[in-house]
Amino acid sequence: MPKTGKIAFMASETHVAEDALRALKERYGQASLDKAEVIVALGGDGFMLQTLHGTQASDTPVYGMNCGTVGFLMNEYAVDDLSDRLDQAVEEAVNPLRMVAQKADGSTHEALAINEVSLLRAGSQAARLRITVDGRERMDELVCDGALVSTPAGSTAYNYSAHGPILPIGSDVLALTAMSAFRPRRWRGALLPKAAMVRFDVLQPEKRPVMADADGRSAGNVLSVEIRSDPSVTHRILFDPGHGLEERLIREQFA
Repeated sequence: MPKTGKIAFMASETHVAEDALRALKERYGQASLDKAEVIVALGGDGFMLQTLHGTQASDTPVYGMNCGTVGFLMNEYAVDDLSDRLDQAVEEAVNPLRMVAQKADGSTHEALAINEVSLLRAGSQAARLRITVDGRERMDELVCDGALVSTPAGSTAYNYSAHGPILPIGSDVLALTAMSAFRPRRWRGALLPKAAMVRFDVLQPEKRPVMADADGRSAGNVLSVEIRSDPSVTHRILFDPGHGLEERLIREQFA
């Protein structure tokens, strides 16, 4: 388990996070990323996602401390007893989604998403999307402001704001959720197996342009987007005992 001197601290560019970084480095030192046994990310959920994406090749677990706003993926910030907290931390393994977007200019945009892949209208008119799951057309036309595919870890983020379901960690399920669906009227989406491959085709892309986004990595003017879970990539996230993702997902539903 992590020991003092084997921690690599990373912080977002906010005064609160930078102050926390100085205090923690003074107390526990700073290891290089290639030698660290654990990475401690200081910020909010956005910075946690950035850290996980940036360090995924190292297979080093990441422990977040909330110095931001939401902090669903973060633990409470405290300077004292960090080594003990890391030794007792519970690990959650999360597989991201892989997005492959075909753009109108002929190029391909590929990105990973720990939370969700979303398609959003990029003009004044609603998007028109065709939905295919595992090669079988499931909806010939969805008229909406957008649609997304969410992992369990991301189900309390954008997905939940769009009235999508909260998914328990380890459920091997993805949520497909519509945003402001106009036709079919009030369609809320579907639950899909984790192994499913979801494809969105954009109808009338010139008149109704659509952009795709994977955890903040965006592609404009897309013609089609394929989304599937990528089991070859695993993010290791550490939580204080009793405050892991499973507990947070349950608690969120009774808030």
